[in-house]
Amino acid sequence: MKTQRPISSDGEHVVLKFRPRTSDHPPARHEQPLEAGKPGQVAQDLSRYERPREQPDDFRQRMLANIAAFAFTVALTAIGIWLAVSIADLRKTQDCVLMGRRDCARISVMPRG
Repeated sequence: MKTQRPISSDGEHVVLKFRPRTSDHPPARHEQPLEAGKPGQVAQDLSRYERPREQPDDFRQRMLANIAAFAFTVALTAIGIWLAVSIADLRKTQDCVLMGRRDCARISVMPRG
């Protein structure tokens, strides 16, 4: 069987010389504001990317939305737990009936009063 070798040019393989650090602190880089077309630079001032707000934050509305979201989450969790317990109870009753037992259903007795 013939093995295939990838085609590569000599320009792909470059040997980089490893130079260990001689000091504890690497030399500091001087960062300049980001300019178009110059990759590798870090922007120091991001204020030019901020958008002005049309209206100030409404803290009360945000808190009411958070409370409503929390209440919805609690209700959804409670419904999920109730559903899991109901399914487990139905499964237990169904297993009892499939075993041929006759006393599977719970009968609640109301006291006379």
